[in-house]
This record gives sequence, C-alpha cells and structure tokens, in this order.
Amino acid sequence: MHDIVTGRFPFREVVVQTWFVITVTTLPAILVAIPFGVIVSVQVGSLTQQVGATSIAGAAGGLGIIQQGAPIVTALLLGGAAGSAIASDLGARTVREEIDAMETLGLNPTRRVVAPRFVAVLIVAPMLCMLIVFTGLVAGYILSVNVQGITPGSYVASFASFASSADILVALIKSLVFGLVVVAIACHRGLSTKGGPKGVATSVNATVVLGVVACFVINVFITQLTIMFVPQTIG
Repeated sequence: MHDIVTGRFPFREVVVQTWFVITVTTLPAILVAIPFGVIVSVQVGSLTQQVGATSIAGAAGGLGIIQQGAPIVTALLLGGAAGSAIASDLGARTVREEIDAMETLGLNPTRRVVAPRFVAVLIVAPMLCMLIVFTGLVAGYILSVNVQGITPGSYVASFASFASSADILVALIKSLVFGLVVVAIACHRGLSTKGGPKGVATSVNATVVLGVVACFVINVFITQLTIMFVPQTIG
C-alpha cells in the first residue's frame, strides 16, 4: 500500500493492467446493465401502476440502479472477471516460481506486480460503475416510456426530484471499496498459490467467492451508514 500511495511502481505496467481490466469488464458490464435496468423498470412500473403512483416510477427505478444495482454489478464483474484473471496470473507466476526469482534478483514483487494491479482496478472501478449507471438508466427509461406508457416528462421529473449528487458519490465510493477488496483478495490468493495447476484453479475459485461475498457484506454496512447520515430528500 505504501508503494501505491507514494507512486513507486512501474506506470507502464499500470497502463497495461488498466487496459486489460477494461477489456475484460466493459462488454459484460453493458450486457448485464441493460437487462438489469429493464428488470428494475418492469418491477417498479408494475408496482407503481397497481397503486396509481406512476409519477414516481423514474425516481424508484433510477435510484434503485444508482444506489444498489450499479455498485453490486460492479462488484460482481470485478470479482468474476478482473479478480479471477489477476488471481490466475499471479497464481501461475507463483507456481512457476517467477515471484521467487524476482525476490532472488532483488526485485520487489509487491512494487512490480501487485501495486500496478491495485492501481488499475481502482482506476477502472468507478468508470465501470458510471457505465453501468448510464446504461441501466437509459434501458429503464426506454422501456418505461415505450412499453409501460409512462410519460417522458413524468419519468425525468420524478428522477430529478429524488436523485442527487450524493447518490452518485456513494455509488462511486462503493465501487472503489469493492475494487479494493476484490484486488486485495485476488493478489493475496494468487501469491499464496500452491500445488501446481490445481492450486491455481483453487485460488481463482476462492477469489471469486470470497470477493463477491465480502462485497455484499460491505454493501450492507455502507448502505446502512448512508441511510443514517445521508437521508433521502426530495429536491
């Protein structure tokens, strides 16, 4: 962590790892965000129509995506795609004794291998979250207006009345925390891999499971703190 704060890591490797994380998460993020936005809009639209409150459909659907949907999907993608790839790479290097060789040559594996991946995930996590927010909101808006018959003005007005910059800020904070947790678990499991190819597979599986579960648990605490200290208000 000291190397990350002080910037003592190879920036070229950061660029390479950032691009790699972007390539393995961007398309899945879009493909997941579209049906997620549609599902939220269908459920919210159906409920609001039953109780005669279609005027708040935009607020309910939009806030659901921003506050919970986007950060959770970000955690799933970081854990399932980026985290597994990092654990696999570091695990394979550990099994091939590349990490030991670096230490023998006097090179710091944390600075050379771990720090760039930490920085890359922390760069991509908020970008990925915002991509999911945008895609989910657009998908939900299109379905609500064109399928459920909600007027565009009503949808946008209700969303604008309830949504605030604090909601976006909390979502970004969640994505950064989730990214930090996932990459920490991935690097730890990868560097502690033993037992050849089977050990690599075990490390990858443990990374995905532990990363996702940890993010879900942390999300509960962050959400509760947000409700306590940043209550929802009508703009």
